[in-house]
Amino acid sequence: MRYVEVRPTNGSFGIRLHAVEDTGHERFLDLGEFPPFDPEADEFGRLLGTADDPLTALDVAEESTGAKRDRWVNGGIAQDEYGDFVRAGRPPDASPDGRPWPAPGVL
Repeated sequence: MRYVEVRPTNGSFGIRLHAVEDTGHERFLDLGEFPPFDPEADEFGRLLGTADDPLTALDVAEESTGAKRDRWVNGGIAQDEYGDFVRAGRPPDASPDGRPWPAPGVL
């Protein structure tokens, strides 16, 4: 599973890609606890870049990963949406809201 995070850091915004094993179940939905695919990756994900303002950070994230502007959510909501996905039986072709998944980016 992949997800992108934009987080304020020292006066700028860091853009990080997390690629983790989908080890969750209905009682374990903490995305931050899933093991990374790359054992060399640090716990904060792969740094894709930084930006001086949040909108530029979203642009960088979208260009480098294929993320969609209308699908950004805060971390707590991401876990709720993951829970919906798990409860729906992990359908391979649709997200919990019925819209298609973004095409995988270059990464």
